[in-house]
Amino acid sequence: MSLDGAYLSLIKQELLSKGLIGSRVDKIHQPARDELVMTLRGFKGGVRIAMSANPSAARVCVTEGIADNPQSPPMFCMLLRKHLSSGRLLDISQEGLERVLSFDFECVNEIGDIVRNRLSVELLGRCSNIILLTEKNGEWRVVDSIKRIGDDVSAIRRILPGILYEPPPKEDRLDIRFCGIEEAVERLLQFPQQKLEKCLIKTFEGVSPILCREWAFYTARDIDVPCKCLEDKERKERFSFFLNRIKNILTDTENSKAKFSVIYEKSGKPVDFSFIAAEQYGVDVVLKEFPSPSALLDSFFSGRANAERMKQRSGDLLKSILAVYNRTAKKLELQKGELAACSEREVFRVKGDLLSANIYRMEKGMNEIEVDNYLTGEKEVIKLDVRLTPSQNAQKYYGEYRKLDTAEKMLTQLIEKEKQELVYLDSVFDSAARAQTDAELQEIRLELSQSGYLKKGKNRTNEKTVKPLQPLKFKSKDGFEIWAGRNNLQNDKLTLKTAKGDDLWLHTKDIPGSHVIVFANGKEIPDSTILEAARIAASNSKAKGGTKIPVDYTKVRYVKKPNGAKPGMVIFSNNKTVLVDGDLE
Repeated sequence: MSLDGAYLSLIKQELLSKGLIGSRVDKIHQPARDELVMTLRGFKGGVRIAMSANPSAARVCVTEGIADNPQSPPMFCMLLRKHLSSGRLLDISQEGLERVLSFDFECVNEIGDIVRNRLSVELLGRCSNIILLTEKNGEWRVVDSIKRIGDDVSAIRRILPGILYEPPPKEDRLDIRFCGIEEAVERLLQFPQQKLEKCLIKTFEGVSPILCREWAFYTARDIDVPCKCLEDKERKERFSFFLNRIKNILTDTENSKAKFSVIYEKSGKPVDFSFIAAEQYGVDVVLKEFPSPSALLDSFFSGRANAERMKQRSGDLLKSILAVYNRTAKKLELQKGELAACSEREVFRVKGDLLSANIYRMEKGMNEIEVDNYLTGEKEVIKLDVRLTPSQNAQKYYGEYRKLDTAEKMLTQLIEKEKQELVYLDSVFDSAARAQTDAELQEIRLELSQSGYLKKGKNRTNEKTVKPLQPLKFKSKDGFEIWAGRNNLQNDKLTLKTAKGDDLWLHTKDIPGSHVIVFANGKEIPDSTILEAARIAASNSKAKGGTKIPVDYTKVRYVKKPNGAKPGMVIFSNNKTVLVDGDLE
């Protein structure tokens, strides 16, 4: 699902058609470690361009989404602001159909001289990078890059500040836009027994596997065909027709001949994307068309990019929660072991009783005594402390019994407390793993700070700086408002303060997740709305994506919070349970 050079050329045409040449750099943000968002502002207004060097989502495109930015900008972002802010865009270029798009700017440096800087976006899979270059004596030199590449990473091509920029090595391949049919067929027939799909990738520059599979499928109505199939006249004509079709799409400056489509499995999972309508999958997939190449990429990668961003930002928090969870779980296991040892307390009580019954036979200085055990009917030898009197020896065994009896009662309470703590930490971990914004992570840090699990100074969590978020809001087909808490603090506020007694409360059964409220507003809530709310509860829980997930529901008046309970922890009664799937779509 990588972005190929042919598709990138259509992105370049879209950017040029928006009249960006002459516009100026207005804002630069770096929402993630390997992602940039640059706003260019011209006569037609502002245009946000997303650039990503993430190997799983490498792209350049116009974006409509607004990503959360870190509180303090990273160093590379500050460097770009220094060198590119207010710079005027001179050109957007692509060499051939290489997967490299360059933005040239006219800028003013710190001493007031006009300089030419370039932001080069290389979409090369695992080697993807975003590189800032400056022109000196007709040569491009590296100022810095979002990923520095030294000798320890690559001995072939280094990307380090101050060195001369070397473009990615280029292979001897044909440019599909200017290639003739005879030249293309001649190249392919050099490998008559090899698969046509594979040879197309080796022969042409900037073509993706999906495009080559579609080309082979159109040529022979089969993907697994060798190159020698082009010796057939009819198949050669079909091959030629498809070649001309791609040429027309790639040379159309308006992008009006392309069909920007995403291929989805019937389950809704995206498979791939292309600028043509793919026929190779038959009726096993669903195609969705988009109005522009950027709209497709923005939709295709936005969810994945946001998930990657949040994974990076929540990593430390999740590690902290997991460390506390593991520590608590280890303590719980030790307490269970101690509790098991307390089961021996009755042995000490019986020995105390036996010594009391035979105290007339005991003398100080004895180290043991043999007595009849009235429980087993057998002889039993009981050890004695020679330093103690007979009565003191009996009281010693009673003391051990009382100590273990008290320990059992205390350990039972502690074990129950630790179990509840594990349930709570599991719910916090689930909330942090499902967080979609920095604000949600801040609220979770605040919750952990208030509960004593995190130190405020270490995590810079200040209650005054954390702005309260609104719950997730939905509306059922029957017109009922449905709200879902994002974390435990929101769950408490939503259930205990916002909701009223006749509103409906839902939560996944014995599974960490959000509290969900259906606001009745004096009306009877129909079953269809309850099912929709249950799906929302399932999709906002640890069981998201599963099937037949049990969801409890009851009226809010039957939901109570025990004294001293952790945030989000409640008890409820008069509930019913419904089974739903955990896929919100």
